[in-house]
Amino acid sequence: MKRGRRSVVAVLRCALALSAAVIIFAPAFAQRGATKTDTKTTSGRPLPENAPKVEATFDRDSIGIGDHFMLTVGIEKDIVQQVDFPHFQNGRINDHIEVLADLPPDTSDMEGRRITLSKQYLLTTFEEGIHVLGHFPVLYVDKNIMDTVWSALPLQLQVGTFEIDTLTQTIYDIKLPVAAPFRIGEIAGWALLSLLILMLIAGGIYLLIRYREKIPFLAPKPVLPPHVVAIQALEALHHQKMWQNSKHKQYYTVLTEILREYLFGRYGIRALEMTSEEITGAVRLLDLTPKLFNDLSSLLFLSDLVKFAKFIPEADDNETAYFNAYYFVEETKEVVEAVSEESGEPNPVQGGTGDGRKEVAP
Repeated sequence: MKRGRRSVVAVLRCALALSAAVIIFAPAFAQRGATKTDTKTTSGRPLPENAPKVEATFDRDSIGIGDHFMLTVGIEKDIVQQVDFPHFQNGRINDHIEVLADLPPDTSDMEGRRITLSKQYLLTTFEEGIHVLGHFPVLYVDKNIMDTVWSALPLQLQVGTFEIDTLTQTIYDIKLPVAAPFRIGEIAGWALLSLLILMLIAGGIYLLIRYREKIPFLAPKPVLPPHVVAIQALEALHHQKMWQNSKHKQYYTVLTEILREYLFGRYGIRALEMTSEEITGAVRLLDLTPKLFNDLSSLLFLSDLVKFAKFIPEADDNETAYFNAYYFVEETKEVVEAVSEESGEPNPVQGGTGDGRKEVAP
């Protein structure tokens, strides 16, 4: 029983001692705690005495919807300490507040080793209500310490809007544009400028038409008669020496194409789209001598044998085919009539008559 009483007395004495200690030292702990909680950290570790202090304030705590307001962030730190202000993504602090301008930081105060940096953000919002942003974060780096320091007081903003009384206020429709009187002076300058441009364009077109023959790239190219084109093509074929190099099929293909184009240019016969038999039937209707008709028919028949039956003609046959084509063009070329300067009557120039005979001017 004595031991139990002694234990109870000891416990009571300890409780009284602890109560007295709390009463004596409570103000000191309260004051110390107030100085330590001026600035918060993310990690929760105790900050040194020279740790940065962050203060974030709005220039006003209530605005109208769409108004601009300024957020000012001040950091008091040691000169060797590194801090970094936050950079907001997509130009928004949160879903309701937009960042219009991110002003560069500036030094607002300096005393000994302590320096105060200040940075401002121009903000706006279009959401009505009370917006609580909480504590403002700043990155803090000192020697081996890296942490986020928060402002002591949270940020809060009240956004109001205009109340429209639809019962007492009358809503009017949008007014139509006011019709201003038309004045010639408003378009006189543009009209004169347009007229001047049109005159310059017309003058340029006239000069091009008037002197186009003297301009190399505008002068019209002379159109050669069909027989001249055919003769030039035949001479070029003769210099290529195709059949001499065993290119019989290519030789007769080019030779007959020259004649087909000549027949189209001279008589309008679409020989390029016809078979040899159809060409012979069309030429039969022309006023040609039997020799010219037979020579052309033989040439077309020989050409078909070479191209489709792989027939290889003799050298004399190749030469004969070339000369038959050449003389066919020469004997059937169109007659050009020139006007006599003395009598004023047409004077036929020497050329083919279409029937194999020569027409000589008297």
